[in-house]
Amino acid sequence: MAPAVAAYAGNGPAHPPVNSESVHEVASRLDRTLVELRRDIHRHPENAGAEQRTAAVVAQWLRTAGLHVTTGVGGHGVVGVLTGARRGRTVAYRADMDALAPDSQIPGGTETAHLCGHDVHTAVGVGVALVLARLRDRLSGTVVFVFQPAEETLAGAAAMLADGVFADIRPEEIHALHCGPVPVGQFVVTPGYGQPGQDHGVITLTGPDAAAQARLLSNDIGALGTVSPPATSADLEKLLADILTPDGPLTRFVFIQTGVSETSERAEVRVSYRCWPENRYVEIREAIHRLARRVDGASVVFPDDPFPAMIAPQREGRALGRYLERTIGSERTRTAHAALPFSGEDFALFLDRMPGTYTYLGVRAPGAAIETSYPHFGAFNPDERAIGHGVRAMAGWLATRTHG
Repeated sequence: MAPAVAAYAGNGPAHPPVNSESVHEVASRLDRTLVELRRDIHRHPENAGAEQRTAAVVAQWLRTAGLHVTTGVGGHGVVGVLTGARRGRTVAYRADMDALAPDSQIPGGTETAHLCGHDVHTAVGVGVALVLARLRDRLSGTVVFVFQPAEETLAGAAAMLADGVFADIRPEEIHALHCGPVPVGQFVVTPGYGQPGQDHGVITLTGPDAAAQARLLSNDIGALGTVSPPATSADLEKLLADILTPDGPLTRFVFIQTGVSETSERAEVRVSYRCWPENRYVEIREAIHRLARRVDGASVVFPDDPFPAMIAPQREGRALGRYLERTIGSERTRTAHAALPFSGEDFALFLDRMPGTYTYLGVRAPGAAIETSYPHFGAFNPDERAIGHGVRAMAGWLATRTHG
């Protein structure tokens, strides 16, 4: 898909700083183009680590907009740097590009597909870059656009960091959007929350009754869980309501999964779990060790550290909330009061390096069932108008952050 939008020259007289009105004026001319871009990416989904075509499309758009572009960062990662005409701060914006592999979808999925909304995320990221490039002569500071591969495998952020994504230019903060099951046009900010990390463990049992003991132990460990994955529309509606409720039931949770494999006189219980708050990993590991000690000869192995939780800083999240209330209205700005129990996010590794925000972009069409807007469901079908909302909100927000 060849870019059809030229970079803005920006050689005219001085203009006031970028604001929501100037962003909307430019974005309005790009809405249809960005929907077509999303559809193009949607038609060509690529697994984590195999985003070659998507990366090439992104890089071409960014180069046409006049950004300095680096490709092949941490795999197929693309980094575009946009420098405004005025002095200011440096901030980053991240969008993930990979699709869901068949084995990571709902049961029965047979093809790679964009069922997590990364095609929307990529289109929004490109759109923000195009808008701010056209407003370059009014933009302060620098925006670093990070298009990340391999988010679904929690490998892409680490690979980009290891490859020196911020070695030459160091942002002071980083921001991201993710599709969420709230009405299109709404946003959910996440100050102090986000998504849990993940811990894995293996308990090995030996002896003639190892398999039977392993099944019992698996059941006992599973009983440590406090939440179960949503299976119906009603479950999803309740999950969303719980996340948006202050002091609700998800301020503390354990989501745990177990499985048993066995051979002759040997069995393993494999454990994977997420929890909130993050420091509960110590408590849960101790509980698993305690249960395993009931079985003679059982050995327990955990990694040195679990994959970290993604916790969005409170200060930046609240600032974004105030910005959105001021520019789009309080009725379209909502706040999460809990983390989503069933997903991880390697944006955590970026937030470990610098502050920032992680915000849910509403993609639920009017009258649509909630599973059409909940990622990783087979019915996922986001309202494409969300792209324009995301572009306008993030372009304006980043411009305020670079302005200082």
